[in-house]
Amino acid sequence: MRVIGLAGWSGAGKTTLIVKLIPALRARGFSVSTVKHAHHNFDIDTPGKDSYEHRMAGATEVLVASDQRFALMHELRGTPEPPLVELLGKLVPVDLVLIEGFKRDAHVKLEVHRAANGKPLLYPDDIQIKALVSDLPDADVPAHLARASIDDVDAVAALVLQLAVPWP
Repeated sequence: MRVIGLAGWSGAGKTTLIVKLIPALRARGFSVSTVKHAHHNFDIDTPGKDSYEHRMAGATEVLVASDQRFALMHELRGTPEPPLVELLGKLVPVDLVLIEGFKRDAHVKLEVHRAANGKPLLYPDDIQIKALVSDLPDADVPAHLARASIDDVDAVAALVLQLAVPWP
């Protein structure tokens, strides 16, 4: 299994890019999973559903399964958020894992940047950023960073395949 992160500020287009990258990578014959970090309280369950009631009753984990998919919800109930390495260990092996967010973690990353966002670039402060995916002109990108246009999904897919690293 190889991993690579897509890091950037909110509104840069990370999710939009990942949604385009997944089919591009699958078309090249790779199996792909994703890990997404949320900075806020989120819930994939719905009040009134049995699984929701199980969690609200105090279950640590609730696994919901059908003939189409399954989902495992684990309530932290005050324990610390698991580190990325632990979360990656929960995935079944695939060829590539795209990590969205977790920008402060120490894994190889592509920085996704949109000039119109008005946010500073992350790469000067993160040695794990190996490429810039952006709408900036080439002249504004340092020579040591690989680069792809944010609108060129094939070029970004090539960077993913070039830069993704094996995960223990």
